[in-house]
Amino acid sequence: MQKIAIVGRPNVGKSALFNRLAGKKISIVHDQPGVTRDRLSAVCKLASKPFEIIDTGGIGYEPDPDFSAQTHLAADAAMATADVLLLVVDGLAGRTPLDEELASILRAASKPILLVINKIDERVHDNLTADFSRLGFPDQCAVSAAHGRGVDDLIERIEELLPEESETEEAKQEKRPARIAIIGRPNVGKSSLTNAILGDKRTIVSEIAGTTRDAVDIAYQFGGQDYVLCDTAGMRHRSRHDTSVEVFSVMRSEKALKGADLCLLLVDATQGVTAQEKRIAKLVQEAGKGVLIVLNKWDLAEKKGSGRESLEHHINAVQSELFFLRYAMVVALSAKTGENVTRLFSAVEKMRQHATRRMGTGELNRYLSKCMEGYPPPMRGRRRLKLLYATQVESSRPGPFSPPEVVLFVNDPKLLVPAYEEFLIRRIREKWEYPGLPIRLRLRGRKPGES
Repeated sequence: MQKIAIVGRPNVGKSALFNRLAGKKISIVHDQPGVTRDRLSAVCKLASKPFEIIDTGGIGYEPDPDFSAQTHLAADAAMATADVLLLVVDGLAGRTPLDEELASILRAASKPILLVINKIDERVHDNLTADFSRLGFPDQCAVSAAHGRGVDDLIERIEELLPEESETEEAKQEKRPARIAIIGRPNVGKSSLTNAILGDKRTIVSEIAGTTRDAVDIAYQFGGQDYVLCDTAGMRHRSRHDTSVEVFSVMRSEKALKGADLCLLLVDATQGVTAQEKRIAKLVQEAGKGVLIVLNKWDLAEKKGSGRESLEHHINAVQSELFFLRYAMVVALSAKTGENVTRLFSAVEKMRQHATRRMGTGELNRYLSKCMEGYPPPMRGRRRLKLLYATQVESSRPGPFSPPEVVLFVNDPKLLVPAYEEFLIRRIREKWEYPGLPIRLRLRGRKPGES
């Protein structure tokens, strides 16, 4: 959905305009400057096609020093992701130096900008708009957010400025079936699992390792969702390849892994995690893919164990060996007998649903601030990492299993040590879970000259 960011200095009526476009009172409207701190969003349905509107805190002088940095950063984040910017000014107050400064900042964003002259409540106020022509924006619109005057014209102007409604990469990703790569070392039951899922012998199954030579794509549907199952060749260490054919087979498997939305990593329950499983798991981690660990041949392993205690033991052993994928769910099943195969896609659907979850910006900031107060970052020299603002952004890898991404605005990204980054990710996962999905933190430091 296309995004419109509402920006401007404090107390020009941004929140009133936001509420007017949203069709309901979401943002607090008050004469006191600096009331809006968090970045708020809603869907405007007044146009021919709905678009998202984003309300930001006032940019300029500091009505609330305790929140000024977060307010500015929230506005920066909104402007960075918007398709069109609405620069709101106060028609009654006239053009100010802060309006001129903000206008020059917005021009650098290289985004379509519509100047919205607010508080033009009556026709006698129309001549007040001439004062803002010196800001240099050819696209401008006079409105009264409080009374609704000129809002219809504003909607038309916004639609004219929005980029052509071409199919975005994200939309294309949502339309196509999710690709699930079934990966693992040779002879762990990948083809057997594919057949068990399909309820048909679509792939060759043999006890001879390396029977599958190529990555095989098969359409599948579950719960009204379309998938493509990609049965891959067994991945052995490259030093153990017998022929050049096997070398290329493994290369295709690795390519299938990188092109997948979700990976099912098979582990032989009778043998446990081997060194090769660790190598394959590392490839999954480095590719940033969602992953579900499948403990196959459970019917054979269960005969050696003692029911549920044995299952818990096996799951704990797998999670211990693949500790860097501890967030992955583990499903024990038997591809040969069909035991628990239906649970596999119940777990897949759980991952899909969690991939659509959004962390509220205000809640995320309060939660991370509390976490960092209870367990402060380590000192590096005489400096310590400071969190200024945090927000979840659109994933750079759109798709049905998109890993969540959080942008942290900090004093200096170099102050974040890997151990503390892992701590923050663990704490985020404790609250929002995201099973099977890697969580990515992206850091942005202060711009030169910012205090």
